[in-house]
Amino acid sequence: MAVVKHTEQDINLLARLLRAEGESEGQQGMLMIGNVGINRIRGNCSDFIGLRTIPQMIYQEHAFEAVQKGYFYQRAREVEKRLARRAVKGERLWPSKFALWYFRPSGDCPPTWYNQPLAGRFKLHCFYEPTGEECENIYNTF
Repeated sequence: MAVVKHTEQDINLLARLLRAEGESEGQQGMLMIGNVGINRIRGNCSDFIGLRTIPQMIYQEHAFEAVQKGYFYQRAREVEKRLARRAVKGERLWPSKFALWYFRPSGDCPPTWYNQPLAGRFKLHCFYEPTGEECENIYNTF
């Protein structure tokens, strides 16, 4: 059962985002990027109030650098589609399990990013999750 409503077109769109944002981090890293996106939709908090769909989440202004690059617009592959389906079904991994933000610094992970505390690092990406007071919905179970 999915934790966000979606169409097959949404799966393709999310799959393209996973590849464009996280291919260098492998399948686990791409799934974690999916976790962040799904958290933004389900959380309805912070900078993500009002996001209800995968396209709204992906095309939110300044949300993902990948949408500005040609690689994002290439056809989705089956491996990324499978990962996108896992993400919309609610499969979440630490440190992205409750994260709303991630980025790839040139060095160590800063202790906060957009006022969010560091949850942890996976390979080259740092993940940041809100407090329960700021975003209670993130900590709801599916």
